[in-house]
Amino acid sequence: MPLRPTVVHAKASQYARPGGPWDVPALDEALDRATVHVVDGDRRLEGGALSEAIDAVVDWLRELGAAPGDVISWQLPNGLETYLLFRACWRLGAVAAAVHRSAGPADIAAALAQAHPRIVVSDPTLPAAAWPGAIGLTPGDTQWPPPAPRRAPVAPPRPEDLAVVVFTSGSSGQPKAVMHTHRALVCKARGMIAVHELTPDDVVLMPAPLAHVSGLQNGVFVPGAAGMGTVLMAKWDPEAAIGLIERERVTFMVGPPTFFVAMIEAPGFSVERVASLRLVSSGGSGVTPAFVESASAALGARVKRTYGSTEAPTTTTSGPHDPPERDRATDGQAMGETELRITEPASGDEVPAGTVGELWVRGPEVFVGYLDQAATDAAFAPGGWYRTGDLAFVDGDGWLTITGRIKDIVIRGGENISAAEIEAVLETHPSISQAAAVGYPDDRMGQRVCAYVVASEPFDLAACRRWMEERGVTRFKWPERVEQVDALPLLAAGKVDRAALERAASS
Repeated sequence: MPLRPTVVHAKASQYARPGGPWDVPALDEALDRATVHVVDGDRRLEGGALSEAIDAVVDWLRELGAAPGDVISWQLPNGLETYLLFRACWRLGAVAAAVHRSAGPADIAAALAQAHPRIVVSDPTLPAAAWPGAIGLTPGDTQWPPPAPRRAPVAPPRPEDLAVVVFTSGSSGQPKAVMHTHRALVCKARGMIAVHELTPDDVVLMPAPLAHVSGLQNGVFVPGAAGMGTVLMAKWDPEAAIGLIERERVTFMVGPPTFFVAMIEAPGFSVERVASLRLVSSGGSGVTPAFVESASAALGARVKRTYGSTEAPTTTTSGPHDPPERDRATDGQAMGETELRITEPASGDEVPAGTVGELWVRGPEVFVGYLDQAATDAAFAPGGWYRTGDLAFVDGDGWLTITGRIKDIVIRGGENISAAEIEAVLETHPSISQAAAVGYPDDRMGQRVCAYVVASEPFDLAACRRWMEERGVTRFKWPERVEQVDALPLLAAGKVDRAALERAASS
């Protein structure tokens, strides 16, 4: 049974009117068929040859019984196969529901049980291959797609039809299944192209999985709509990334700080080898002012903060003509028709500018619901506002700064301590490249703060206390444990696995 959106944006009918800002075509029509090119190792497709390959995959899916509105799922590494499946789904009018290449059997079962796919495709070496009726597809198979009879063209999907289901990569619990329409993805692509001033001369390097919203956005529909190139990596390798930037003249990258720290510290790194790189957009925890400043200097490129989520991709960012200090100190401004609202978490009342509260978002890129209706109801406030669960403030000029997650607040003796604030202070220390602060239980105080640091020199609790005092941090916020580690644990999307750190600190 085809999936249907469960939430309609409060202003969708107004903005989607002819000539309105949401009056956009569906994805296949919006994505360039002439100049875009995709690179996967030694394989390269571009222009007409790429469009013909997409048609061939459409024919293959239809031969397998797929029809417009059906859900197509797969588990594959980044590569041409994944790219072509996304594009073929949108040309057919099917709903793409890829699962992360690193997902295990339990997460795959939870995801596919929600999506009810008509077809499941999997690399034979990955867990989804065990799903009943799954079709094996070996990456690099020159015989794929096999010839299939040409069929009558299908009616193009409507902008309001579902295009993708993206599964969140949380550290615990069942993955949430996030639904996005063609309109949402096209509006977001066009907004990103405008704010980043992307042209067909740009090339993006995409190591993030295309099953993740950042990889999908910046590796498929943004470059597709801009007519630019995409260079895919099956998995992150900093030395390989440097080589690809140099060979393919990559100009644009998106990812968490961990990617760029590893690349800068790689033995083969030099600013000359990455000279083509002009723009780096980084989101997630750890995008501190210190990281932005040091990465900008090391890469010789503009590095800036950005904010978004699976439910509302790239909600805020800054543009090339904005003051550089905004790149370092804020997470940007709302893009296009996106609206921000900062609310008091308990009541939902709007708070004055500069006051920290929960961020609500409304706009064309916001998802239309989860496959779980109860989760959808809990996520939206009246008027179509998405409750992000993130703590933030907006200054009088409209610049957003994320201060943490509601659940990432450590409550010590009744005092709220922002993990993000502690991390930002620690990462200004000259020997610390990454830091994460988490709470651990304490019988007397309720919780205390444990700091995990990746440092080039020994850094213990005494050193931490000295640094906190030098930086003027209020004493009750100081970490009471410090753990120096070689690396922070990461989730599949490259974000710090806070749940793993919390479990370690509590043990």
